[in-house]
Amino acid sequence: MGFNVTKNVESVSGWGEKWPAPAKLNLMLRITGRRADGYHLLQTVFQMLDLCDWLTFHPRADGLVSLLSPIPGVLEQDDLTVRAANLLKSHTGCGAGVCIETEKNLPMGGGLGGGSSDAATTLVVLNYLWGLNLSKQELMVLGLRLGADVPVFVFGHSAWGEGVGEKLQSIMPPEQWVVIIKPDCHVNTKEIFCSEGLTRDSKSIKMSDFLAGEDRNDCTQEVCRNYQPVKDAISALSVYASARLTGTGACVFAQFSSKESAEAAFQSLKDDWLVFLAKGLNKSPLYKKLEQG
Repeated sequence: MGFNVTKNVESVSGWGEKWPAPAKLNLMLRITGRRADGYHLLQTVFQMLDLCDWLTFHPRADGLVSLLSPIPGVLEQDDLTVRAANLLKSHTGCGAGVCIETEKNLPMGGGLGGGSSDAATTLVVLNYLWGLNLSKQELMVLGLRLGADVPVFVFGHSAWGEGVGEKLQSIMPPEQWVVIIKPDCHVNTKEIFCSEGLTRDSKSIKMSDFLAGEDRNDCTQEVCRNYQPVKDAISALSVYASARLTGTGACVFAQFSSKESAEAAFQSLKDDWLVFLAKGLNKSPLYKKLEQG
């Protein structure tokens, strides 16, 4: 099937507006086994945050995909948002073009999913703006071709993840205030998952076990052993609340029952660390905006 740019498509509400690409946290991560192909079997919980990158889409009549402000030294076609738009075009035969404007607020390499979220927002919003009408499931399958975390952002809700993280079910953890520290290092995820000391035989648990407090991250010990800044960040944040690693990091986070207590920790830490204050969200702000039309 093929789609062409029409005046009707370009007049759809949403062009030129800012669309959120939210961060996520892994509130729990258990490694329950390893497949023959080397991929690890996981149990994890994803929750969105109100901390976002912002994407703006401008229509192009020539059918090309471009960035308003390309990153120096990075080819445009390698940018995840450009790849997402071109994947959507090739999958549907859409002839439309777009110029993508990105406001980056999420730290790179921190485990908050910034690049994956940007790609997911591109898929979801262009599917709407171009009138392609692909289902959420179809977009999740496309997203997986761009990165393992893209589908959960397309899913758009706090999720219990199993398998290699691709089997998602909605879950409703408390929407707490969160303080996040981004240590001055980049954790090599492949290195951690290849580590001999990594726990790979955790017992599977149920959603109810997590909601009752089973929230450990099996990667924490290995990451702290290999990355002193992460270990230091957990120690610093643990003064205020129980601090945990998200995914393989490098970001660490702590949840707070009140905005006031979270703000107090944020203020105490911000002079010594790159720190963020955010609120957990069970529904992605991307879909809240989409539903507002």
